[in-house]
Amino acid sequence: MAKEKIRVRYAPSPTGHLHIGNARTALFNYLFARHNKGTFVLRIEDTDQKRNVEGGSKSQMENLHWLGIDWDEGPDKGGDYGPYRQSERKDIYNKYIKQLIDEGKAYYSYKTEEELEAQREEQRAMGIAPHYTYEYEGMTADEIKKAQADAEAKGLKPVVRIHIPEMETYEWDDMVKGHLSFESDTIGGDFVIQKRDGMPTYNFAVVVDDHLMKITHVLRGDDHVSNTPKQLVVYETLGWEAPKFGHMTLIINAATGKKLSKRDESVLQFIEQYRDLGYLPEAMFNFITLLGWSPVGENEIFTQREFIKQFDPKRLSKSPAAFDQKKLEWVNNQYIKKADRDTLLDLALNNLQEAGLVDEHPTPEKMEWIRQLVNIYSVQMSYTQQIVEMAKIFFEEAKDLSEEELEEIKKDDARPVIEEFKKQLNLIPRFTAVQIMNAIQATRRETGVKGRKLFMPIRIAGTRSMVGPGIGEAMELLGKERVLEHLDLTLKQMEENGL
Repeated sequence: MAKEKIRVRYAPSPTGHLHIGNARTALFNYLFARHNKGTFVLRIEDTDQKRNVEGGSKSQMENLHWLGIDWDEGPDKGGDYGPYRQSERKDIYNKYIKQLIDEGKAYYSYKTEEELEAQREEQRAMGIAPHYTYEYEGMTADEIKKAQADAEAKGLKPVVRIHIPEMETYEWDDMVKGHLSFESDTIGGDFVIQKRDGMPTYNFAVVVDDHLMKITHVLRGDDHVSNTPKQLVVYETLGWEAPKFGHMTLIINAATGKKLSKRDESVLQFIEQYRDLGYLPEAMFNFITLLGWSPVGENEIFTQREFIKQFDPKRLSKSPAAFDQKKLEWVNNQYIKKADRDTLLDLALNNLQEAGLVDEHPTPEKMEWIRQLVNIYSVQMSYTQQIVEMAKIFFEEAKDLSEEELEEIKKDDARPVIEEFKKQLNLIPRFTAVQIMNAIQATRRETGVKGRKLFMPIRIAGTRSMVGPGIGEAMELLGKERVLEHLDLTLKQMEENGL
């Protein structure tokens, strides 16, 4: 018998930007499909019209592409099992809803929201878990027909509910969690499969879509475990075979140990935010893949091709995945160090322009200067937006020295070092990093001062900061005129303070 061709899907709602958790779901399904030479489907689940955001689908797809994820079938590509937007599949859902009503497996329910809430309140008061109770209990077919006609006459709009069998066990072997089972009386009673506005509910539409699109495996977040028994009810009622399910563990905030919630503002949680900060897509792909999945061995940096080759769902973790912001910065820094210089220049230029430090259309000379600036900070940056803060000395007027910096230049050797360095700068033929370092060595020979007592006063006086990139590169970028101004300003302040 031929091996089943694997078909998986990522099915976002167009309710906003791409969240880290949803990106992980897409990524794991993508890797699973590519590893097995299967098919990866993108389906837009937009039946909840109230929650849909204009441009939400476009944003999802753009950010998926940015991460390096592509799909074989979808709303933008078509395929043999479309449409790939649920809002365009209403007639398909209606066909199966009508079939279930005709077979007596589903029915129109006219209970209002007020009546349902009153029922739930009564159940809570009795210490019973809130659930829907069959509103036509004990009625004959004619009595049910009359009750429904009376409700229609009152102008009530119905929902459609599916019958849940009594004393039934719904179980499956989860790809991540192992064997799981639910009793039918814990599901909450006959649940809605079609809302009052005629749109199907999630738990009905997803089953119809997955079946008709021949989805073989469903990899999704842990929060969907409670939906699975309801979906198994629909599969069984329609006489269809369910796919294999795998529910990935929650992502927690490594700093707090709590579930990563969209309300948790201590962590950036949307892919677009990381794009804006100048994270690299390859780094995000790498980091997210390791949120709840572990490779063989100790290595933590992989190419996409390597991930595809070794992806095995058996290595999905049963423990929560910790989202560690510092770890993400470290991973991105590894990629920045190896990144194409033009790519980094483009990202950093965008950050500098957004901060108002660089004109929208810099001259060729300015572009070359910015390229040098990015190059000298590339090893230090965890993401390119950091250059805005790191490179402040190149864009701002000389700031007042800090207490720590003043302490450094109060030392006895500081003034002769600074004065000699100024003299040596005026002797070099060209103001380049190499020539500036030559001037520093000449200062060492003339003063006899070396080590920190040599370099720190020169750095502080020349750049007005005790931190930064290499002294030579920093001063070359500042330019001779500004460096000499800084030296004069520092010497003047030293004089005013009796140093």
